Amino acid sequence: MGLDVEMLTVGAIAENCFLLRRQGSDRVLVVDPGEEAERILAAAAELGEVEAILLTHCHFDHIGAVAPVAAATGAPVYCPKLEVPLLADIMRFVPWEGFGPYESYDADETLAGGETLELAGLELDVIFTPGHSPGHVTYSVRGEQAIFSGDVLFQGSVGRTDLPGGDGPTLIASIGTLLDSHPDETVVHPGHMGITTLGAERASNPFLASLAR
Repeated sequence: MGLDVEMLTVGAIAENCFLLRRQGSDRVLVVDPGEEAERILAAAAELGEVEAILLTHCHFDHIGAVAPVAAATGAPVYCPKLEVPLLADIMRFVPWEGFGPYESYDADETLAGGETLELAGLELDVIFTPGHSPGHVTYSVRGEQAIFSGDVLFQGSVGRTDLPGGDGPTLIASIGTLLDSHPDETVVHPGHMGITTLGAERASNPFLASLAR
């Protein structure tokens, strides 16, 4: 089938927003629109019509542009159930001054992990991957060896666990779940930094030594 993925690095914290679609399709999914709504909308318009907005978690740098992108496209927003209150009152949970203001949004659909979404001609498995945040989920595209991992796993690093609700052992266990359930060739589209693979991280990521085969 094939997958088209465009990565837009947005905002002051250099968050990765992803646009994805089945090759040849004009139906688009947006993952984690964190900032720069107009830029995201312009890029999406070149690909097709936005069918849904998917959130991995609700730290402000991943959701700052949710409301304007949803308003402009009419697309429903899928949000981890445990983090719905953060999306509904974004500025209350921004830990540092100088960011925002961001417009809050009431989630249209909620996710707990374990669901399979059929959107834009794709099947996406929703995997509960807490540790960076309490409700964090990862989206795995069936048949495409591609995951959208938010702030769980990075190129040579892992998500921070010093924000409210973070927990180091839980994060490592979540990464272990991804490694155990996906082949090493699986492409990791992370919330920050560059694209990598599960195999590359298993082999060289210093934070994953306890998960090495």
